[in-house]
Amino acid sequence: MKLYKQPAELKTLIERVADYTLDMDLTWDWPCGVAYYGVSRAYEATGDRKLLERMIAWVDEYIEAGLPPVWTVNACAMGHMLLTLYAETKEPKYLDLILSKIDYLERDALRFGDRVLQHTVSANNDFPEQAWADTLFMAAYFLLRAGVLLDRKELIHDALHQYFWHINYLQDEDNGLWYHGYNNLKQDHMSGIHWARANAWGAYTMARAARGLPEAYLYPPMMHIWSSLRDQLAAIKKLQKEDGLWGTVLDDSDAYGEVSATAGIAAAMIVQSNPLHGKYVRKALDGVIANITDAGRVLNVSGGTAVMNDIEGYLGIDRKWAQGWGQGLALALLTAALEEVQAEEQRTEREDMAGADRGDKDGSARAEQTSAAGESAENAASALSTEGDNVAAKP
Repeated sequence: MKLYKQPAELKTLIERVADYTLDMDLTWDWPCGVAYYGVSRAYEATGDRKLLERMIAWVDEYIEAGLPPVWTVNACAMGHMLLTLYAETKEPKYLDLILSKIDYLERDALRFGDRVLQHTVSANNDFPEQAWADTLFMAAYFLLRAGVLLDRKELIHDALHQYFWHINYLQDEDNGLWYHGYNNLKQDHMSGIHWARANAWGAYTMARAARGLPEAYLYPPMMHIWSSLRDQLAAIKKLQKEDGLWGTVLDDSDAYGEVSATAGIAAAMIVQSNPLHGKYVRKALDGVIANITDAGRVLNVSGGTAVMNDIEGYLGIDRKWAQGWGQGLALALLTAALEEVQAEEQRTEREDMAGADRGDKDGSARAEQTSAAGESAENAASALSTEGDNVAAKP
């Protein structure tokens, strides 16, 4: 996928957004989980040890001060950063926290139907038997990554099980878009709105699952995920605004462009690797970059959003302030773009080297042919000269 960006430009933006994010006064909950997932991706993509060291210092200080006494599904988003820290340091205290979150999700988290994780943000049963798209990022994708890192197949299977059911509950089969939530008690999608950030949670985590799971083709639910993502992105790409953003309600032409959703959707397109999506990604990337200040703050990110009663409810959500999820999803896009640009450069270098090798071989072959032709001519001339000498010597 050709993005026509320079790595240096993207690295500068990543550093700027990551620094702003780390300076935010975030706490141990899902906004910080998404934000620090983005910082983790920034570290993985750039190798900037400063980012790793700042995350370690923050977590260690938080552990010392005291972690929340109760986990929730949404707060398990903090596990993403912990996976990166443990992979880099092998520090047991990070593994202990990862295992604690896994134990909560596998044993204690509220579930309904066929063991589908219920959306929870507190110790209370706030949303009985409701599935929200957010859960794929906060919990299912975390379980998948943990299963891969720790080589625990049962976690991978549970994660893919969550993907399977969230797709079934949330994707509109008529148009490919995702609803924000599903109420199993009422058997409906509540207001039935195709909210953009819900679609970003779904698209990004499906794309990352397809990319990050070794031998993904051996897991039957992956076929379900690939098809869902294909149909979803096919629908979403048609709804992009002229400035590159997607509206906070995807299929409402009057909805304002929302940056966090745009970043998540465009990142999903990069990771999915359909080259024909390049023109949509380039517009989205420009649109997101236009909403990043010199200080690294990501603008026009809607605030925390429940399943609202109607479109007006979604359009009325404030977008004045910086949000952890806006910072994190912007970093997800910028890092995916950086990795894609660097991969494209490597492909070009390999092609150039292969072309040079072919040129050298062709030149050598031509030289050998020329040399052989020269030798043949010399041999022929020598033969004629010898024959002439022999004729002249006869009486």
